[in-house]
Amino acid sequence: MSMAKLKVAQLQTKVYAEKKQTIEMLSSYLETLSPENVDLITLPEMFACPYQTSNFPIYAEREGDGLWQTCSELAKQHRVYLSAGSMPEVDEAGKVFNTAYVFDREGKQIAKHRKAHLFDINIQDGQHFKESDTLASGNHVTVFDTEFCKMGICICYDFRFPEIARLMVTKGAKIILVPAAFNMTTGPAHWELMFRSRAVDNQAYTLGTAPARDSSSEYISWGHSIAVGPWGNVIGELEEGEGYMIHELDLDVVDQVRAQLPLLHHRRTDMYVLEEVRK
Repeated sequence: MSMAKLKVAQLQTKVYAEKKQTIEMLSSYLETLSPENVDLITLPEMFACPYQTSNFPIYAEREGDGLWQTCSELAKQHRVYLSAGSMPEVDEAGKVFNTAYVFDREGKQIAKHRKAHLFDINIQDGQHFKESDTLASGNHVTVFDTEFCKMGICICYDFRFPEIARLMVTKGAKIILVPAAFNMTTGPAHWELMFRSRAVDNQAYTLGTAPARDSSSEYISWGHSIAVGPWGNVIGELEEGEGYMIHELDLDVVDQVRAQLPLLHHRRTDMYVLEEVRK
C-alpha cells in the first residue's frame, strides 16, 4: 500500500571547491529542515564538484567512499530519502562517471544512475562544453521503489531525450528526479519548457534541482530549481540564489490526470515500440 502524499525539499546549494565545506553545508541544511518532517530531499548535479571537465577525475570517488558515506549517514540520521544530486564516480577500471545515488531512510543505497547522455555542445555565441573529454557514459534507465511510489532519476542532459523519461514512466515512475545544471544560454531558453513538456508527455511530477548561481565560476548555473505537476503546471520555482523550497506532492493527482486523459493507455504499441536495450 503506497502512501499518497509526500513532502519534498529541493536544495539549491552553493558549490564549494572543498568537500569539507560541502559536507558542513549539507549537515546544516538537513538540520534546518528537520522540523519540517520532509520525506525526500534532493540535491543538485555535481553539488560537491565545481563543474569543469578537468575537475571530474580529480574529485571522483569510488562508490561507498567519503562523500557517498556522508550522504548515506545524513539520510539515516534524518530518516529521509536523499537524492544525492550527482557526483564524479570512478570505477575499478579508472573510468569516471557523472553519477546520481539515492538513499532511503535507513541510509541504504536504493538507486544509482550514471549520466547516459554526455553534454558535448557548442552553441554559437554561447556555451561550449565537452563532458566526454573526461567522462564515460552510463547505459541504463533508472527507476526505484519507495514507500510512496516508483520514482525515476536521470541527470541534466539525459532529460532532453524524451525516450528516457518515457521509459522511466513505462517502468512505473510517477515522479522523475533530475539533478541538473543548465547554463546561462540553455537555462532561459529551455529549462522550464523542458520540465513542463516532460511532465505533460508523461503525466508525472518532474523535479529539477540545480546548483545556485555563482557568477565567478567558470560554468555559470542558471539555478531556477523547479517542481512541475502531472498537468504541466509549475508548482514552484526558485530564482538563481541559494535556498530551498518545500512542496507536498499528491500522487492521487497523477492517477486522476492519467485516468481523465489516458495518454499512456492510448499509445499505439501495435504501431510503434520504445524499449530499453539492456547491456
